[in-house]
Amino acid sequence: MTGFRDFLTRFRPAASPGRAAPGGVPADRSAELRAELAPPLALLESAEAEARTVRERAADAAASRRREAERQAGEIVAAARAQAPRVRTRAAERVVRAAEDEAAALRAAAGREAGAVRDRAGQRTPVIADRVVDLVLEDLAEDASRPAHAPRRVPGRGGSREADH
Repeated sequence: MTGFRDFLTRFRPAASPGRAAPGGVPADRSAELRAELAPPLALLESAEAEARTVRERAADAAASRRREAERQAGEIVAAARAQAPRVRTRAAERVVRAAEDEAAALRAAAGREAGAVRDRAGQRTPVIADRVVDLVLEDLAEDASRPAHAPRRVPGRGGSREADH
């Protein structure tokens, strides 16, 4: 590469001003430019070659990583498919246990409700039984005082029916 001094010599006059100087050999400007630009262009060519090599290595590494990732993805999918039945079974067991727990809770609630109904029935039965006995006694008393061919009143219904005897 040329220095700054060589660069400045391009602009130096060939001769002092005055009478005409003898003819000289014309300068080959394109040769000078080639000589000046050859070293930087050579460096650029080597940099370009190095960049090309780096890109090729990067492409190879990317392809290798892609293949490795595809292989790992395949292994993960295969492992997931192998575990799927166990996972489904565990999930089904959890659902069944939850349903059984819910059914047990419903049975317990139903048992408590049935117990409450039995308690209410036990408390109400004597009162209802007393009313039934009173109605039967009343009905028997009416039957005893009525002639055999008269219609008979049905207790609790307000209606009447014929006597069966």
